[in-house]
Amino acid sequence: MAKEKKTCSFCGRTEEESALLIAGLHGHICNTCVSQAYDIVVQEGAFSDKKPKNLELDLKNPKEIKSFLDEYVIGQDAAKKVLSVAVYNHYKRILQSISDDEVEIEKSNVLMVGETGTGKTLLAKTIAKKLNVPFTIVDATVLTEAGYVGEDVESILSRLLQAADYDVAKAERGIVFIDEIDKVARKGDNPSITRDVSGEGVQQALLKILEGSVVNVPPQGGRKHPDQKYIQVDTKNILFIAGGAFAGIEKDIAKRLNTNAIGFKGETAQKFDDKGMLQYINAQDLRSFGLIPELLGRLPLVSHLDPLDATTLRSILTEPKNAIIKQFKKLFALDNVDLEITDEALDYFVEKTMELSLGARGLRALTEKVFTDLMFDIDEMDAEYVLTKDKAEEILSQKYLLEIRRAS
Repeated sequence: MAKEKKTCSFCGRTEEESALLIAGLHGHICNTCVSQAYDIVVQEGAFSDKKPKNLELDLKNPKEIKSFLDEYVIGQDAAKKVLSVAVYNHYKRILQSISDDEVEIEKSNVLMVGETGTGKTLLAKTIAKKLNVPFTIVDATVLTEAGYVGEDVESILSRLLQAADYDVAKAERGIVFIDEIDKVARKGDNPSITRDVSGEGVQQALLKILEGSVVNVPPQGGRKHPDQKYIQVDTKNILFIAGGAFAGIEKDIAKRLNTNAIGFKGETAQKFDDKGMLQYINAQDLRSFGLIPELLGRLPLVSHLDPLDATTLRSILTEPKNAIIKQFKKLFALDNVDLEITDEALDYFVEKTMELSLGARGLRALTEKVFTDLMFDIDEMDAEYVLTKDKAEEILSQKYLLEIRRAS
């Protein structure tokens, strides 16, 4: 009697045509069909709730998290403290076992306020790196209400899924940094015949995502691929960190603080310096700026970042693990050139950055201009090269400085 030939019950491939044929109770399945079935399950997110929640999360206490941040970010101790505690409590909440007292801990998203170049994005990226969780940066300026030109708010989760290699369970524990959140502030209280589709409308659309709900996410973008299958993502365990410069909010803070002269007493209003005014910021000031109360309620932790002074900028150049000067030294070392920078040259970079008021980004822009010029002639350099203030000043001509000023 001839032996019965085994075939895949799904595609009909024989045992000889398959690299592997897995036997089941009433049939067989080949390795090709297993791979295709896995891709379908991932796309549908069907096993996201069945995967263990403790996925290689190395949770440290707040002091350990802050110490790690200190290695990469100079200063901003107040913001580091708020972020460290918020992240620690958030992931402790995820890892907690279900207790009998039915006390459900709600998540606390974070809002960081600070001038451009003070380290908002770097803080969020560094924390995600420490915890080994998916991380994505989204620019709020490209978001619009559904149905208008721009990106839907669901695209935020599409990018997080991409960062997690479309592992839904992993993405549901990630961190999202929404940059330029101040640019979606309400344009004003005056009624208009046109819709504020990139302002208050975006704030309204963000509410359900920030709060925590199951969202249908188009993996390839909703408008460009309307027939694609949606992936369901639960946002209750995703930590959202929003950041913005909120230029001019100091006026709202000063107005609120200068209200002690009431009635006929004629008391002199208390005066505050503009420097460090952000430390007094609260939800009332943010509402005056144009953020709706519902959004502020979903961003309960508000932290400020101090403007960078000359001492801090000088430290940023050389002290962090990924300091700017360390990066350029490594680039030159790859071409067998030992690069040295004099203290006078470093002070010159700081001085010009303070003049332009561009923060750490301005510091990077100035150094890039100088080292790009030097790198062009690296094949003609000696084994050792010393960058002096005179050479840096020569390269950073007025023309270069004007270009940087216009770009800012």
